[in-house]
Amino acid sequence: MGLKDIGSKLPPGFRFHPSDEELVCHYLYNKIRAKSDHGDGATDLVEIDLHICEPWQLPDVAKLNAKEWYFFSFRDRKYATGYRTNRATVSGYWKATGKDRTVMDPRTSQLVGMRKTLVFYRNRAPNGIKTTWIMHEFRLECPNMPPKYVERVTNLCR
Repeated sequence: MGLKDIGSKLPPGFRFHPSDEELVCHYLYNKIRAKSDHGDGATDLVEIDLHICEPWQLPDVAKLNAKEWYFFSFRDRKYATGYRTNRATVSGYWKATGKDRTVMDPRTSQLVGMRKTLVFYRNRAPNGIKTTWIMHEFRLECPNMPPKYVERVTNLCR
């Protein structure tokens, strides 16, 4: 059962609006822990592939309320031997804007993750046309974690 199913059963007025800390410390951490424990990785958030979905297709996949959507997405590498992330889709690309923001654990005041803001541009760089689609990408800041478990939780808003 995903958030979409849960949302249809909640009383009117209920809002799913987790803080940055809750997204990283609860949802993302539990998702990765379930994978590393060889579990099924089941969580309440939907898994999608950002590289085959356009932003306007995502609300139907992960919708819980009218303005924000939450889902997991695997990190795709631009080059097999490199560390650059592939953020291209068929009709455009996600471009990072601003600097990464830190996410601190409220209990221990330690750095647990980072938040990156991305804006969707139609067409290809450098002639892309900026759109109103904005995404916040969260990642765990854990250098000792094997790369195969690196995932992202994403908050998409328009």
